[in-house]
Amino acid sequence: MTPAPTTQAPPLSFDDTRVAFASKSDFQLRKVYALFAAMNNGTLVKTGSGLMKNALKWGIPGTKFLIKHSIFEQFCGGETIEECRPVTAELGKYHIGTILDYSVEGEGSDASYDRTRDEVLATIDEAHRSPNIPFSVFKVTGVADVAILEKIQAGQLLTPAEEAAHNRALARVEALCARAHQHGVRLFIDAEESWFQHTIDLLTYDMMAKYNREKAIVWNTYQLYRHDRLDALKQAHDHAAEAGYYLGAKLVRGAYMEKEARVAKQRGQQNPINPTKQATDDLYDESLRYCIDHIDRISFCAGTHNEASSLLLTQLMQQAGLAPGDERVWFAQLYGMSDNLTYNLANAGYNTAKYLPYGPVAAVMPYLLRRADENTAIAGQSSREFLLIQKELRRRQSKS
Repeated sequence: MTPAPTTQAPPLSFDDTRVAFASKSDFQLRKVYALFAAMNNGTLVKTGSGLMKNALKWGIPGTKFLIKHSIFEQFCGGETIEECRPVTAELGKYHIGTILDYSVEGEGSDASYDRTRDEVLATIDEAHRSPNIPFSVFKVTGVADVAILEKIQAGQLLTPAEEAAHNRALARVEALCARAHQHGVRLFIDAEESWFQHTIDLLTYDMMAKYNREKAIVWNTYQLYRHDRLDALKQAHDHAAEAGYYLGAKLVRGAYMEKEARVAKQRGQQNPINPTKQATDDLYDESLRYCIDHIDRISFCAGTHNEASSLLLTQLMQQAGLAPGDERVWFAQLYGMSDNLTYNLANAGYNTAKYLPYGPVAAVMPYLLRRADENTAIAGQSSREFLLIQKELRRRQSKS
């Protein structure tokens, strides 16, 4: 994406539904409206989630078709990279990038780890070929044994078999980072649970030291609902500056809050999560400021559906004299959600991208069910989506 020639962006409003839903026909918009209306009903979501899982498990005819043309279609790009290409092209028309996210959860075997490595390599190759794919992404647990990662963080010695398995995992991570560097494709390494995140951090920084000498190719992810993550970001910056490489950082609020609290309680440990949502919001916004203040060393992506944080970042960029299209700053949202942010940011010239999950319908069901639960659980999330779509439908009706 070509950087804007000026630091001045056009007026930005996340309530502009004309821009937000410009890509959707009236029929498509009504279909999305019906889906979010259903997700406003928590009881319906819980009941429907169980029915969908069982229907797929039992092989009830028509189940896959129904899921694929409803919730799957809303939140996923397709079952394969090839099926995602029309979505990637459509987003590209609106200057929105795509982040292909292979959302199949691993089976815990070397064969499954190798399959995931090969699939992520394919997404990197696809990004290299396409001007509309600015990032690739993977989870370390997609290519490595969770138990071994946890054991390393706990300071426990590995058995010879575990050492060999870990070396194979390191080789997979190395292969992904090397391919990304070869093609100049930015590569997100996703954040995971706190009891092995430090192992992932250290591995990621090793990859950065090797491949981020010219620019940020490998990017780590910081979950700001953890009270220690801004400190971790600052330490990473200082190490990068001292060692002479660039830091890539994706800033998110987080994805494992209930699990983190439960495990900390079970283990008699301090809960790593901020005590309040406001504390998380404050830490997130402080992290945005830190990244802007250290933009000469940090490239970063604000992975957020929060309108206030997104607007704040645009203001911080303007205050720092950064063009909306500065290649060091990105915004990202999940496909199928918060189009009012993504499309309006892109329309104003900011670098934006959609996380586009893909994979076989049955295999990505855990992801889809998390999206349904998230839209129900987050205060006002599906209501917000629902009301914006409703507003756009009324606007269109008044024009006809």
